[in-house]
Amino acid sequence: MTWRKILIGFVAIVGLLLIYLLFWPVPIDPAAWTPPEAPALTGVYEPNTRLTSVKRLGAGAGVGPEDVAVDGQGRIYGGMADGRILRFQADGSQPEVFAYTEGRPLGLHFDAAGNLVVADAYKGLLSIASDGSITVLGTEQGGVPFRLTNDVDIAADGTIYFSDTSFKFTDAETTVDLMEHRPNGRLLAYDPSTKTTRLVLDKLYFANGVAVSPDQSFVLVVETGKYQVRRYWLTGPRQGESEIFIDNLPGFPDGISCNGEDAFWLALVSPRKPDVDAIMLPRPFLRKIIMRLLEALLPAAENYGFVLGLDMDGHVVHNLQDPSASYTQITSVQEHKGMLYLGSIVEDAIGRLPVP
Repeated sequence: MTWRKILIGFVAIVGLLLIYLLFWPVPIDPAAWTPPEAPALTGVYEPNTRLTSVKRLGAGAGVGPEDVAVDGQGRIYGGMADGRILRFQADGSQPEVFAYTEGRPLGLHFDAAGNLVVADAYKGLLSIASDGSITVLGTEQGGVPFRLTNDVDIAADGTIYFSDTSFKFTDAETTVDLMEHRPNGRLLAYDPSTKTTRLVLDKLYFANGVAVSPDQSFVLVVETGKYQVRRYWLTGPRQGESEIFIDNLPGFPDGISCNGEDAFWLALVSPRKPDVDAIMLPRPFLRKIIMRLLEALLPAAENYGFVLGLDMDGHVVHNLQDPSASYTQITSVQEHKGMLYLGSIVEDAIGRLPVP
């Protein structure tokens, strides 16, 4: 074989590769965004080891307890990656299958009647009675199906507020939705008296955690794709309006909950990635190229424990971290009787530690 033939073959291969990279369809329509520079881990974000004391409950019973709920008897519930909702005794012992959704249970919250309301990524908004029987409350709004029902909280009047992360991508495609970086998410409200679902907010960037304020005046929804939490006013002179509650967070915010008194607990599933912020997000074409290449090139979550406590004005009042990641990729935090219960997408246990 002559050098001329080798060169022609090389040029042909490069040409085919360029055609593939330029024209092969990709599942995303990425938008450019240049995020603000991530805040330094100093001051209210100063690294510490306050999460290293986490006790692991129910270890080995199931993987990926995304969210955690505690019933009136102190029993602990976690929704696992395989579709099971497991129930543990207060000490984490005696795991049993409370229900099997056949989907991916994410957000969990008990209503006033003792039913466990579940945001299931694939099955929609569910209500599970004490005997484990499942009722589907909703799977669409305005003719648009829920594609990734994510988190849930319940107001004092019984209204169920919940997030649909994306009308376009499923739970198996969460990284894809973040790579597209378009406002595909919604905050929704289900009225048990009329059994109808209404739109509260749309055009959200990866709508995630949901929490109602103690005085019922507003509801928070996490926008993971924007590193921020948004507030929607339910009452008062600004009723129906929304604003930023806290932004430019140092990590990817996930679940949020209220302790019913004076604090919101926010889980940061992973610290932010400088290369994603500075190189990938401002360049949609680059993200298209990456989506055409190996999945291994997609950004992955970093193992790091990170939880913040916020006051009613969005100021950081608690900062709990664990750089050693003894309990990592935390997705939810629930306060119950002086303890914090932690969920995770990768751990095989529910975390617990005293409220600081």
